[in-house]
Amino acid sequence: MTRIGLAYINGAVPGFEDFGNLPTDIVKENGLVNGNRASDELDALIIPGGTLIESNDINMPLNSEIKKMARDGKPIIGICAGFQLLSNQIDIGRKSPVPIVKEGLGIIDVNFSPLITSDRVKAKVFDNSFITKNQNEDIDGFHTHTYGKVEGDAKPLFYSQVQRMNYGDTNKKGEYNIFSGACNDDGNVIGTMIHGILDENPIIVENLLKQIDVTDTDDIYNRNAEVKKFLTSEVGINNDLKVPEITHLKKPKYLMIGSNGSDSGKTFILTGLAGALRKRGYKVALLKVGPDVRDIIPGLYLTKGRMEDFASIKIGHLGWADIESTIAKLNSSDYDIVLIEGVMSVFTGLLNEKVPFSAAEIAMSSNIPMILASGVNKGGIESAAIDLVSHANMLEKFGISVEAILLNKVYNENIFNNVVPYIKNNTNVKKVLKLPKLKSADMRGFIPEVEIRYELFTSHAMDLIENNLNIDEIIDMAREVEFEKIYTFEEIKSKVI
Repeated sequence: MTRIGLAYINGAVPGFEDFGNLPTDIVKENGLVNGNRASDELDALIIPGGTLIESNDINMPLNSEIKKMARDGKPIIGICAGFQLLSNQIDIGRKSPVPIVKEGLGIIDVNFSPLITSDRVKAKVFDNSFITKNQNEDIDGFHTHTYGKVEGDAKPLFYSQVQRMNYGDTNKKGEYNIFSGACNDDGNVIGTMIHGILDENPIIVENLLKQIDVTDTDDIYNRNAEVKKFLTSEVGINNDLKVPEITHLKKPKYLMIGSNGSDSGKTFILTGLAGALRKRGYKVALLKVGPDVRDIIPGLYLTKGRMEDFASIKIGHLGWADIESTIAKLNSSDYDIVLIEGVMSVFTGLLNEKVPFSAAEIAMSSNIPMILASGVNKGGIESAAIDLVSHANMLEKFGISVEAILLNKVYNENIFNNVVPYIKNNTNVKKVLKLPKLKSADMRGFIPEVEIRYELFTSHAMDLIENNLNIDEIIDMAREVEFEKIYTFEEIKSKVI
C-alpha cells in the first residue's frame, strides 16, 4: 500500500490547498504514522505552508524523519514554509535593523530573506528533478509570502513571473524574476514557493505518482478523502476543538469587516470570527479586498478552508478575481457564511478613476453589510469614535448598511461607555461593540506584517472574540447578496461631493 504523508503540525495550513488529492496519512510532530516511524511507513511526504519556522522547534522528532527520508531517496515536497524548513536558514526579521535568522534542516542549499509577494503566477520550469520531467510548459499556481526571497546554489526548478513585490508594481515586462523552486543534489527533495503546484499542474502529479510506483490511484484518492474528513473535523491544529454537524444554509450570507484605517485589527477580528463560526459548524469562506491574501491565512488556519482562486477581490489592477464573478461562484457554492476583510480605510482609493478601487465600492456593488471597526490605540477612544461616526455617515450616503461599529483595543471601559451615546445619537447604527486591549506577556508572533505565529495569533483571536462578542448577533448581521453594479467614477464623485 502506497502512503503519502502530510505534515500536520503547529503553524501549518494543511487545508489551504488539496495537494493534488494525494496525502493518505497525517504526520504530527512526533514523526509517527500508525505508531511507526514515518521514514519506515511513508513513500513520500508533503510539507505544507504556514508559519512552521516561527511556530516549531527545529529539533522536533518529525525533522529527523524528514532527514532520513531525504537520505533514503524518498520524495519530499516542501511548499512555502515547507521549503523554508528544508533550507539552510531563514531571515524572518522583515522590519528588524538586523537579520533574525532561524535555522532550517539544510537539505536544500538555499537561504531565505524577506520579500512580499501575493500574485497568481506562471513559472518557468527547469529539468533538474523527477518532478519536472516532461513539464515543457509554464506551470500555474500562486504566491502569498512574507519571506519569499530565495538565494543559493541548489539546482533550480522554477522561476515565477511576479507582477508585484513589497507592495509595488515591478514586473510590467513579465520576466521570470523570482527564484521560486529548487531541489537537493539527488533531485528527490523539492522545495517551492508556488502554492497549488499539485492542484493545477497534472504532469507534476503524474511524475510524483510514477516516482513512487502508484498503480491504484483510486485507492490513493479514497484514503485522501478520509484525510480531508479528519482535517475539517477540527478547528485549528492539535487543540481538540471538534466541528459539530449542523444543518447548513441554503445560500451563503455575507459580512464585510471594514475600518477607518490600517492597524484597526481587521485581520485579528476576521480570524476570531472565522474560528468562532467554524466552531459552531458553519462552512466559512474568507476573502480579502485587494491583493494581500496573506491577511486571511490565519483564519484559514482555523477553518481548514481552501485559498480559493477568488479569495482576492480585484480593485483596479490589483487582485485575482472581480466581485461579480466572485459573488456568482460563492452563491452556487456550499459555503454558509462569507467574511470579507477590507483594505486600509473603506474609503482608501475611492476617488481613483479606476473603479472599483476601495472596499466601500466592493460593498456598494452587492449591498454587502459591514461591521465598521477602529483601533483606539493611536488617537484614543474619543478620536476613534468621532472618526467612526464620520465614516458610518458617509457609508450610509453610499447605501452601505453598517450593522455595527466596533471599537478595538479598548483600554478604559468608562470612556467607552461615554462614547456609545455619542455614536448612537449621531449615526443610524444601532449596535456599538468593543474588544478589550489584548494582554499577553509576549507579543511576538502577533503582527501579520512582521512576524506571526498562527497557533498563537489564532487562539488569542478566537478567545477574545468569543468572550466579548455575541456570535449569534454577528450571524444575524450577515445577509444574502447578489451583484448589482459597479458604480462609475462620476456616480461616486456625485455622492461624495
